[in-house]
Amino acid sequence: MQFKFSQDIETLLHKVSQTSLTLQDLLSVTAERGFSFLIALLALPFIFPIPPGLTGVAGAVIALLAVQMMLGRKRPWLPSRFARVAFPPALAAKLLTQIRGLTRILERLCRPRLLPLATNPQIWRLNGLVIAWLTFLLVLPIPFTNPLPALGILLLAVAMLEADGFLMCLVYGWTASISLGLYLAGRHLWSLVF
Repeated sequence: MQFKFSQDIETLLHKVSQTSLTLQDLLSVTAERGFSFLIALLALPFIFPIPPGLTGVAGAVIALLAVQMMLGRKRPWLPSRFARVAFPPALAAKLLTQIRGLTRILERLCRPRLLPLATNPQIWRLNGLVIAWLTFLLVLPIPFTNPLPALGILLLAVAMLEADGFLMCLVYGWTASISLGLYLAGRHLWSLVF
């Protein structure tokens, strides 16, 4: 079975060779999978280094999409200000090429599993809540921690895209672990300062 995430990456790589990409272009390519694909793509700048400035927009859009998921929306909506944000062609091509390499690993991890869980409408809302929480952890001003919640966001988005309920459960565990770790680190730091 073809991995949907890689299909979308190939489509976008072809498109970026001809013109610059906007967030609206990403939504139009991914159609009904827009939430999952766009969230996965926007989480990557927090894992791979890219020029500063784009991470702020990426975090804001992820949070907006997560809230829409929590409300039960099935098709993403972006304000025109965000939808028109364009990725320079060279940067978009570099990022998409890095993602294409990552999909080889994801293809080994993901497949449709635990479908009653993966396709449950309430789980869709729960996933929105988890992504919103991970986005909050992502923007906390704690050095060198961005990749931890970003990886959780990426894996959960891919799990939704591929209907992998087992991977969703792993991400819930990952989220609980990093939340506890950051809480304990913050508590320890607080006790040292005060």
